[in-house]
Amino acid sequence: MSSLNSRLAIYAPQMLSILRIAAALIFLAHGTGKLLGFPILPSAPAMMSLSWFGGFVELIGGVLLLLGLFTPIAAFLMSGEMAVAYFSSHFPRSFFPVLNGGDAAALFCFVFLYFVFAGPGPWSVDALRNKA
Repeated sequence: MSSLNSRLAIYAPQMLSILRIAAALIFLAHGTGKLLGFPILPSAPAMMSLSWFGGFVELIGGVLLLLGLFTPIAAFLMSGEMAVAYFSSHFPRSFFPVLNGGDAAALFCFVFLYFVFAGPGPWSVDALRNKA
């Protein structure tokens, strides 16, 4: 098994970039849905409401994370947004994420927190900037 682990470990940096890109695209869709109406969501949040600010973080943070630009800062803010979303909207309904509908918020929170410490991976603007 260690042979398999060592053979797969060489791809860990690239998989970090792939995880970042996939998470960013999914998160970005929440922001574009709230603020730009694409994909169409049932209703747009009121301007300057908490949900509107959340959409703003999702849109701008999603783009930054997708590019891998200022990744630790963007990921920290996005992780915080998801923690606030979880505890303000989901947690009051139930302790368990599977019952309160907060699975995605909890998972995003910890994935983004991971990027704060792990960085964006090699396929990122941050990696290009660090080479220069």
